[in-house]
Amino acid sequence: MATRSVTRPAARPFPADAAGEAVTRPRAPGILLGIGLGGFVDGILLHQILQWHHLLTSEGSYPSTTVAGLEANTLADGLFHAATWVAVAVGISVLWRRTTNWRWAVSGRAFVGWLLVGWGLFNVVEGVVDHHLLTLHHVREGANVNETAWDLGFLAFGVLLIVGGWLLARSDARSDSTWPDRARPS
Repeated sequence: MATRSVTRPAARPFPADAAGEAVTRPRAPGILLGIGLGGFVDGILLHQILQWHHLLTSEGSYPSTTVAGLEANTLADGLFHAATWVAVAVGISVLWRRTTNWRWAVSGRAFVGWLLVGWGLFNVVEGVVDHHLLTLHHVREGANVNETAWDLGFLAFGVLLIVGGWLLARSDARSDSTWPDRARPS
């Protein structure tokens, strides 16, 4: 059996600040993707699969118990999903532009950390604005449901995602001293 030698391209230049950039480059795209994916989880899981609420169910003018109310809520849910889709599309675009010819220079750990931060930001902003300030809907609605407890749990989960994601991203930044020793794909 004949063996073929594999020729690898020359090593890429390794700038002194590459370790820091590996953590900061994925910040904006990670947060945007986290916001979009967090919105998808909320909209798909809570609005559609579990049917715990729609975007406007607690607002008062659009009850989900009437056809007109359900139509208005479905439209609002669709606009919400379109906005989260735009966040994902912009996040992918920014990630792509920031990593062209430098795909090896983006830390996967930092990217996932920033993605979790974005998801947590979505939960906190959506929870404060929609659940508490505008009272458009609650996480779990119903006569025998403690809506406030579910809303506060949603906020707490968002804060945990932010803190956990930030710690994950920062843990990669703290290991900067080992960066030159990391294996990079050619």
